Amino acid sequence: MHTVNKLTIADLDAKGKRVFIRVDFNVPIKDGRVGDDLRIRASLPTIQYGVEQGAILILASHLGRPKGAPNPAYSLAPVARRFSELLGKEVKFVPDCVGPMVENAVASAQPGDVIVLENLRFYKEEEANDPGFAKKLGLLAPLYVNDAFGSAHRAHASTEGITHYVEKAAAGFLMEKELRYLGGALEHPEHPFVAIMGGVKISDKIEVIENLLSKVDRLLIGGAMMFTFLKSQGKQIGNSLFEEDKLDLARDLLARGSAGGSPKIVLPADAIASTGMEDEASAHQVQADKIPDGEMGLDIGPETVGQYAAIIGSARTIVWNGPMGVFEKNAFASGTFAIALAVAESKAVSIVGGGDSAAAVAKAGVADQVTHISTGGGASLEFLAGRILPGVAALTDKE
Repeated sequence: MHTVNKLTIADLDAKGKRVFIRVDFNVPIKDGRVGDDLRIRASLPTIQYGVEQGAILILASHLGRPKGAPNPAYSLAPVARRFSELLGKEVKFVPDCVGPMVENAVASAQPGDVIVLENLRFYKEEEANDPGFAKKLGLLAPLYVNDAFGSAHRAHASTEGITHYVEKAAAGFLMEKELRYLGGALEHPEHPFVAIMGGVKISDKIEVIENLLSKVDRLLIGGAMMFTFLKSQGKQIGNSLFEEDKLDLARDLLARGSAGGSPKIVLPADAIASTGMEDEASAHQVQADKIPDGEMGLDIGPETVGQYAAIIGSARTIVWNGPMGVFEKNAFASGTFAIALAVAESKAVSIVGGGDSAAAVAKAGVADQVTHISTGGGASLEFLAGRILPGVAALTDKE
């Protein structure tokens, strides 16, 4: 899988030309204001480069799930305002993404202008990857740039369909960075290569675990998924969450992880347990494989943190996806934050997959010490599982 052999925006001759840029401006909005602008800021290098090149930039994104019809609650207008502030330049917001209003705005734009289109998902044709809709988008510009890694695992009109109607399709700088780091970890990682997998379900991460098992030196397990592994070994997990239908798979993964001698999959030695998520007062340390009836494990314990931190400390490549416990609750957050700190302090190339892990790293205050935080939760999981992402495959190959 040669992930980085695609054109980037730096390979395009964009001077004076129209460039359609698919961005990921799917950000939280509250009371008409952007809550977290991380994704908007992540797109700035690509857009600033396009402005400097004297291109006419047409930006398009989705926001939320408006179910294929216009809905003011999902308008990108507040995003365009925040984006304009961050860019330090006035941008033109068009309250549609296809049709005469858009065509007129594009026709009257000058080199260096930036246009932000309304939510693509106000049309059901976007998610259906409708060729007619994709063609309307493609006719707006001869050059296409995809900088929305978070949507690259979806074959939508603005991520895949449009590429059939443009002269060249390239990766933006954010997309290129995602492919470089995630692709580098899969294709030529420095060893020891340590993966940390957390979250609730093995089922969400089966393919990732299967794909990484042959590549990593150690795979550290946390989150509720640890109890499916422990239960598969006949251990006592009390009322902890586990997936009944994944016990055989968990046993199989453990067996495969031990095939070469020393076991690759490392399970927690201890846990923080209480009667339930809401019961923070009774949180206490227990052995992970001896959780009393009536209690559930909700975080990894201090002994496990010590073991995992030592393994992380010797790593040269780290990939982390999924929290170690219910880190939204103070009583069950210390495991996740301790792992975030260990990852931040390591000398390794560290890659944190989006979503909860990215939130945990930010909450722990160590985001700037991580090599790369992925902007795409689902996309980074599919990529790490070894799947071809339609939005990446559709880009033009380098000669």
